[in-house]
Amino acid sequence: MKEVAIIGAGPAGLTAGYELLKQTSGQYHVTIYEESPYIGGISRTVNHHGNRMDLGGHRFFSKNQEVMHWWQTMMPFQGEPSFDDIQLGREKSLVPGGADPEADDRVMLIRNRVSRIYYHHKFFDYPVSLKWDTIRNMGFGTTVQAGFSYMNASAFRRKENSLEDFYINRFGKKLYSMFFEGYTKKLWGRHPSQISADWGAQRVKGLSVSAVMLDMFHKITGIQDNSRKETSLIEEFYYPKYGPGQLWELTAEEFRKLGGEIILNARVCGIHTNQNQIESITYQKNQQETVTIPVDILISSMPLKDLVTGMNDVPAQEAAIAKGLPYRDFVTIGLLVNRLALRNETNIPTLGNIVPDCWIYVQDTGVRLGRIQIFNNWSPYMVQDPARQVWLGLEYFCTEGSRFWQLTDEQTLAFAVEELRSMGILAENTEILDYHREQVKKAYPAYFDTYASIDQLIAYLNRFENLYCVGRNGQHRYNNMDHSMLTSFEAVKNILSGRKNKFNIWDVNTEQIYHETDIQEDSL
Repeated sequence: MKEVAIIGAGPAGLTAGYELLKQTSGQYHVTIYEESPYIGGISRTVNHHGNRMDLGGHRFFSKNQEVMHWWQTMMPFQGEPSFDDIQLGREKSLVPGGADPEADDRVMLIRNRVSRIYYHHKFFDYPVSLKWDTIRNMGFGTTVQAGFSYMNASAFRRKENSLEDFYINRFGKKLYSMFFEGYTKKLWGRHPSQISADWGAQRVKGLSVSAVMLDMFHKITGIQDNSRKETSLIEEFYYPKYGPGQLWELTAEEFRKLGGEIILNARVCGIHTNQNQIESITYQKNQQETVTIPVDILISSMPLKDLVTGMNDVPAQEAAIAKGLPYRDFVTIGLLVNRLALRNETNIPTLGNIVPDCWIYVQDTGVRLGRIQIFNNWSPYMVQDPARQVWLGLEYFCTEGSRFWQLTDEQTLAFAVEELRSMGILAENTEILDYHREQVKKAYPAYFDTYASIDQLIAYLNRFENLYCVGRNGQHRYNNMDHSMLTSFEAVKNILSGRKNKFNIWDVNTEQIYHETDIQEDSL
């Protein structure tokens, strides 16, 4: 039986382990080593006094049918629960096939995708739409200026040497300066002119003013084709009843049933190589003793920087590239309040008549806050009393060890509440009922510094025949959850087929079409 070691119990690591055991019988002994005490990575759900927090917000939608089928098989999709059902603590039997959801909480809800930009005390659609509310909020003069700016950008396209060039080509300089420039700097701590255009190619893809206009045409004519629709324009998504961590806890449970083992509090600190093979790994158990085990196959979703640092005999150039790879960390605060100061001026009904947003993007540069999650709208089951309380997630992008990172829980709370009041999100007399802070390291792989030389590092790592790098941090690529899963699908295919080159794994999330059809291995 071959010994397979998987580093990381996030979506990529759990998917790889589950798929490898599900598709084989008795060929592999698979162990997942997770540094933290938790399952799910940045897709875990934190339960604080009965109110649940999603660390960053995870919409379950993919244009890849293999991923959609995988999710649906693991957790059946279910319709929207009614307000009466939520208040009475029950829901209707809406699961396909007639299953009774009251007998099993392991279902995904169909949710409305509502995310808006909060800019100068006004709401704008995200992505920015071309409708009367937008024109009214921007002002007629600014709207005209934005239109001419976009036409100028379309006529005189820039060479895309940076993320700034990428955005201006698609939205024009005026909209870029309003909605992208300051927010991007807030997110990454760098001006967009210093960030590679690769980030936009992987995260924004084909989204532009023209894509928004085409989407509006489809809505007016009634023609809808989600297979060709930009993912940022999708209006519905799936979401586990009790948050994304519920799915990954279930996956971990199924993985163990297949014979897999998960060791928590196990920090992999050494990867021992011999020529083109990984021979063994060393992990530290509970921050104390170290254990070294031989491996036949290593699947890594740990940060590339840490992976290479732990390897022996790495050439100086590749070691320097890995050492210089940057990350952005973040702090998220769960804040329970009795009400918001915002009025629901949309035509979307909500429980308690709160604003309907899942996310609110804070583009104002006068505050540090980056995004606001309203967990009631992700799933009402995330909140103990969704009819009378609002459970917020406040996201701050920062760097590990920075002054903001080192604030105490109480100092962070006071800072956040003061910002919310200055923005008009909370009133002076809003009651703060509870709060909780989470610090997340290496949440966002960044696209500057030595990232420009990452292809050289990838080529070096691909020399190791039994090493497979998967997931967001494992590839230093800002992947969505479905992309992370796809890298693991491809890694398992390679292991089972004996395929040596790994282009198919690294090519996930590099195409403009966002993998609208299943990946065809022979074409990569």
